[in-house]
Order: sequence, then structure tokens, then C-alpha cells
Amino acid sequence: MLAITCGELEWLIAAPGELCDAALPHIGLAYNKTHWRQNRILDKTRRMEWDAPAIILDVRPYGEGDAIATVMTVEHGLHRGLARGGASRAKAGTWQPGNMLQIQWTARLTDNLGSFTGELIHAGAAHAMQDPLPLAMLTAICAVAEGALPEREPLPRIFAGLLHLIPRLPLGEAQLSELIRWELTVLADLGYGLDLAACAVTGRTDGLAYVSPRTGRAVTCEGAGDWTARLLPLPAFLTGPATPDAAAWRDGLRLTGHFLARDAFGHQHRPLPQARRMLYDRVAADAEKDNHAG
Repeated sequence: MLAITCGELEWLIAAPGELCDAALPHIGLAYNKTHWRQNRILDKTRRMEWDAPAIILDVRPYGEGDAIATVMTVEHGLHRGLARGGASRAKAGTWQPGNMLQIQWTARLTDNLGSFTGELIHAGAAHAMQDPLPLAMLTAICAVAEGALPEREPLPRIFAGLLHLIPRLPLGEAQLSELIRWELTVLADLGYGLDLAACAVTGRTDGLAYVSPRTGRAVTCEGAGDWTARLLPLPAFLTGPATPDAAAWRDGLRLTGHFLARDAFGHQHRPLPQARRMLYDRVAADAEKDNHAG
């Protein structure tokens, strides 16, 4: 049996001081420690029922008032099920992408769709809706996870990244750096990781400025030579301590977006989700404004 005891959950439940009291009130975290029950598989129907904390990634109406929900848990990975009443007026606010629920899944057979019941733990969607950028970030990460991840395969680092990001999204643009790092984790855990440790040409570990769009390996300015125009810019905050700006976030989103589109989604013959493309456009527009203002 696996208990959710990672440091992130401890932060969520009991130790928000990391963000300081001044930063947290507007987020309105409403956690109830009793809701974070141990992730368990029930003994009587071990292979057909589980109960675990989950993050909702996608909800689509089904029939009259029901919904097909896609969620992610630390042990069961991406999982779909029928949320009865999930699209009804009474429950629609609970079954929103970005919300954290304690979910129970039941099915007659392990390969069935099964059904979900859930109790709200944290209304991540409602808190992100206070500002357009946090909402755009939330929509993008949910769409990327829902579209790129395989079903029913545990990917604990990706789940932990979502758990880290979602409560912090109301803090605004500073979380773009964490979002880009999370996308690098998605690529790595799906087998498409980038090599940003050393220059592919010179072997140097400092001065890395570009990434090959073909191999995913980092390159210095010296190593790039005449190929600079064909390479993807590598923002400095991904390789060392640096304070990013809108241009750096734009370049980071362009970098991860290229490999997500080519590998994670391209191998499924699917485009990069529209929500992810719209997030890039928003950040690129901010970078352009900063450039003109400067």
C-alpha cells in the first residue's frame, strides 16, 4: 500500500509558510487534513476499486448530467471514468479541470471505464480564475497532461509537479519558470528528455545558449557557429541561477513546445493542445510589449 506522504502534500496540508502569510490569503487554500486519506486499494475487490487523491485534467459531458472525467493519481497515473452527475448544476463546480479531489473508482472489470465518486479537497480551478494568466497556465498544463500521458501508468514525478504547481498558480507569472521545468519533466519521463548538461560540439558546461531542434542537445554560441538561426534559444534560468523575464519565458515555452509537439503529441498524430499554444501566444505578446517599452 502506498501512502501519499511526499513533502508537497505536507506543504499543502500543514506548512504553507514557504510562501509566507502575505502571499497566501488570496489563494484561499481550503484543505482538510482528514480528506487526504491514505491511498489504498480495497481488499475485497483489490483489482476493481481504488481510493486516492487525484487531480482532474479533463471533463466532458456525457448523456444527461453525467461526465467522462480524466484524472491523475500518483499510483494509478492517468485514469478515466464516468462521473455520475458530474455535469449537473449541483456538481459541475466540483468536477473542474485543476481541482483536487479524493476519488473512488469502481468497476466490474479492471479494463472497464468504471465510475468515479469524489470529494473536493482544493478548488484549483476557482482560484486560478481570479486572473487570466493563472487560468491560461492551468488550462495548458491540464491539456498537456491529458493529451500526452499514457493511461494507467504511474508517473509520480509528473503528478508531483502538478501538485506543486496548481496551488501556486495564483501567484502569477513567476510560476511560468516552474511550468516550463514541469514540461521538461514530462518530456524526460516519456522518454524524450533534453540534454542540457554540456555542449554537444565543444563539451563545455558553461555558456550554453541554444538547443538543437533535432537532437535536443544544448550548444554554446561558439559551438553553434553559422547554425545559430536554426537553433532554439535556451533561456539561462534552465541551466543555472538567473532571473527570467518575459522573453526568457517565451523562449522556454517555445523550447518545450517544440519537443512536445514533435514527440509527445506528434507520435500520436495529434497537434499540441490549443490551450498550450494560446499560453505561448500570451507570453510572447508580453515579451513583445516589454521589448517595445525598453
